[in-house]
Amino acid sequence: MPKIVVIVMPKQELLDPQGKAVAGALSRLGKDHLHDVRVGKRFEITTDREVTAELMEEISQVADELLANGVIEDVISIDVLPDGAESADDDADDAVAADTEASLSSVIAAEVQSKGSAS
Repeated sequence: MPKIVVIVMPKQELLDPQGKAVAGALSRLGKDHLHDVRVGKRFEITTDREVTAELMEEISQVADELLANGVIEDVISIDVLPDGAESADDDADDAVAADTEASLSSVIAAEVQSKGSAS
């Protein structure tokens, strides 16, 4: 079955507090060469229909009306994954993403705790 991927990001002109927190955590981890982080959302939608222009228009409408908050977010892309794209690579990507999220969460939690005990 076809899978459609929708990427939503905060509007460029708006502050991205989550991105700033991640950038700060990267800096504290000694990754000063990584900066200007922006955090967005990825939606994967599976369909049992053939991918047509009409279906893509429908997905675009759903993305604009439901997946993105038009006040603060933009739909950046809508793409159809090629058949077989959800292979072992996705499992590896998921594992790396989970490890990265856990590491960043730990750093951010430690910073929040240290700020709380400094008060």
